[in-house]
Amino acid sequence: MDLARYYPSAGGFAYLEAIGHWAVENDAANGEGVDMRTDQTAPRNIDEYIAGFPQAVQEILEKIRMTIREAAPGAEETIKYQMPTFALKGNLVHFAAWKDHIGFYPPPSTGNEKLRNELSVYQGEKGSLKFPLDKPIPFDLISRIVKLRVREDLDRATAKQKTK
Repeated sequence: MDLARYYPSAGGFAYLEAIGHWAVENDAANGEGVDMRTDQTAPRNIDEYIAGFPQAVQEILEKIRMTIREAAPGAEETIKYQMPTFALKGNLVHFAAWKDHIGFYPPPSTGNEKLRNELSVYQGEKGSLKFPLDKPIPFDLISRIVKLRVREDLDRATAKQKTK
């Protein structure tokens, strides 16, 4: 699905020109990017972020949002790194729409062999997952990732409390 022309920059940011939206991409830092435009305002919340995309992409982003909400009901919605973010005891997950995929950050750091095999198909650069827009989005997998990230986040917070 070709949404827009994509301009990478050395800073790891991208501007999706046709839809007037900023986002951050981990693998954009190739040093050959062009300067970013600065005449667009960053989204203040997830609703504004989603509204900046074509209807078909909005539907996918909204379904990802609902999937995350169901898997992590106590998490708060925010915008960090100019991406939709869910936070619990820290940043839980981020997601972002790109020209050809939905980026999902970060993948779980733990998990069994079966989950690692499932994630390997979507493995992006620098701790990201890429869900191609021309294939079905694996909402069930996203739910399982979020639930695992919740456990990791809560375990990390508990361990941090024990060291105090």
